[in-house]
Amino acid sequence: MHRSGRPPHGNRRLTRRGLLLFSLLLPACNVGIQRWESGPPTATPPPAVSRTPSPVLMPSPASPSATTATAPPPSPTGVPSPTGPVALRVETLLTGLEAPWEVAFTPDGRLVLTERPGRVRLVVNGQLRTQPALTLPVAAVGEGGLLGLALHPDFSRTGWIYLYYTYQTDQLWNRVVRYRLADDQLVEPEIILDRIPGASIHDGGRIAFGPDGKLYVTTGDARDPEAAQDLDSLAGKILRLEPDGSIPPDNPFPGSPVWSFGHRNPQGLAWTSDGRLYATEHGPTGDLGLAAHDEVNLIEPGKNYGWPFVVADLVRRPLPDAVPPVAQSGQTTWAPSGATFVRAGSIPQWQGNLLFAGLRSQALWRLVLAPDGRSAVQLEALYQGEFGRLRTVVEGPDGAIYLLTSNRDGRGNPRAGDDRLVRIAPA
Repeated sequence: MHRSGRPPHGNRRLTRRGLLLFSLLLPACNVGIQRWESGPPTATPPPAVSRTPSPVLMPSPASPSATTATAPPPSPTGVPSPTGPVALRVETLLTGLEAPWEVAFTPDGRLVLTERPGRVRLVVNGQLRTQPALTLPVAAVGEGGLLGLALHPDFSRTGWIYLYYTYQTDQLWNRVVRYRLADDQLVEPEIILDRIPGASIHDGGRIAFGPDGKLYVTTGDARDPEAAQDLDSLAGKILRLEPDGSIPPDNPFPGSPVWSFGHRNPQGLAWTSDGRLYATEHGPTGDLGLAAHDEVNLIEPGKNYGWPFVVADLVRRPLPDAVPPVAQSGQTTWAPSGATFVRAGSIPQWQGNLLFAGLRSQALWRLVLAPDGRSAVQLEALYQGEFGRLRTVVEGPDGAIYLLTSNRDGRGNPRAGDDRLVRIAPA
């Protein structure tokens, strides 16, 4: 089923430790650029005025580096989770990746990841396959290329993998396409959503299935800030689709995939255990005369998140319906990308917290939400500077935390072995 872009609404190696890990992965998991996601300055707007400030949390001192060590197997079923803080170890599982963007685990223990130049890679029985499962003719321009990846909720039955990528015809566009994984190859492409506005920057690109079984898609403003406020444009939105690309009948705007609007460049999606959706979003870096003010937002259907008129606690034009962020970076820059809530219980000191990857900030950020989920009480920068730029963070089926670096994306300083898949787990 082909879905058009306008809604009707108006190298590589695996360490021995990695071999051990991937041979022991538990089944049945659900997984869901120093210049960064930026736009060029434009004419200076009228002076911004402050509104009631949203929280700007001062990060706690960065946590000390953990030592690399052999990965333990996952805890056997029935072994209780630890009840207090545990020591952590960090290890590198994969090296030599090229600008990886997303990683997911299949129920049978395979690992699937995207590389921005257009490759979908598989790790099978602890081995990174030399040949990609798929190579797409993407437009890997600026921030574009092969970006998000999501497994269908019933992947064991369907084998469906969803991809978000940038391509070029008369202009740059983004689309969501569904494939079936068969014999370690992706076959039977089917376009789910097409003609999402694209550009060399601000392409969004995170896709994930929510607990409601719907497919959520983040899109950037594609260098057209006011498109974020236009409900007839797919740019600057979070979209919600049925797995076949049709429009859910309970979406807030009838006949439209738009779930929320007023976004600049959201790149992280994460759900709490009770189903609340949060998104990370890049703030401006000179566009419209503004800078910084990255955001974490609680996403609710039909809500307006303000861009380009309201940016965190700055107001260029009053928007009474603009939703303030749960947390924002103030005058500093996180450059937040992929995100996950810690839910498995393997790392008690992070349980229930939101983790999100930082590109320019080169940190794994830990955010502690207030009980109402609408504000935050603590922000901590973990492993800052240790891995370089971080693109995403995922909680694996073994309860460990997995990170993808992004030092070969054209904006980092690659180190020997970059890019990497890193695992953080109890020592």
